[in-house]
Amino acid sequence: MLQKSVFWFKVSRPGLWFPALWLYFLPLSGMEIWKESDFWIGLFFVTFPLNFIIYGWNDYVDYETDRHNPRKDSFLFGARGSQEELSTLPPLLIILQILAYGFFIFHMGMEAFYLFTVLFLVLLAYNFPKKGFRNTPPLELFAQFGYLLIVPFSMLLNETPEVPKLTYFYLLLFAVQSQLIGEVMDIEPDRKANRHTTATRLGIKGTKALIISIVALEVFLLMYFYKDFIFGGMLAAGLVWLLADLFIIFKGKTYTLSEMKLFGFGSNIIALSSMAYVWWSGVLMNI
Repeated sequence: MLQKSVFWFKVSRPGLWFPALWLYFLPLSGMEIWKESDFWIGLFFVTFPLNFIIYGWNDYVDYETDRHNPRKDSFLFGARGSQEELSTLPPLLIILQILAYGFFIFHMGMEAFYLFTVLFLVLLAYNFPKKGFRNTPPLELFAQFGYLLIVPFSMLLNETPEVPKLTYFYLLLFAVQSQLIGEVMDIEPDRKANRHTTATRLGIKGTKALIISIVALEVFLLMYFYKDFIFGGMLAAGLVWLLADLFIIFKGKTYTLSEMKLFGFGSNIIALSSMAYVWWSGVLMNI
């Protein structure tokens, strides 16, 4: 049982919880919600149960791709399950989601039902066998808007003010950028498994150039519309690193496993730091 529990925890990819946490905390900017039970229930949901279905469903249909992937079989990047281990996922995914969805629909009303319905449809479209979005670039990028559903979920559960519409656009850029970074790291195993992604179509250099364009747009939004030069400056520093990565350091080379782990830990530190600043400053809630 312990071995299964470790596998299930790896499936939820703790090293990639930060996007869900970032989006959950955004509407809570400046709010002292630590004593509210709803906050802690929602926090637990967006870490394990939500990530468990997002990544668990993906792992179940991605067996052939993942067995070529050196990043897998870690708490940072997720599990590399055997077919026997993966066979344990569907019943557990279904039970866990029924319990979670049932609780939140009872607690929050029909708005939660609509949110979870859209989330299920996005996951279904992404993971649909053979012709799912995950294997049909660039549709796998547009599917990342499903992550944005965490924002209205947090707003409903914690009764927060509305998030500005421009902020949703910024968050979509953030989600697409994260997806592309993962695709660059997985480009070789994806090619071996004959999986088609935006990165396998554009190549490493082309995908890095697209990431740079997205981050440059994010920097522009933060500095021009939000008038924030601290968070914008943090992103601008990241932009300088991305330019150095493309034109000087790695160029079109693939990363080693050690380098990917280093980038993974670094991403978590940067994400948690920026999350704390965004919560404290309320920058993305004010425009």
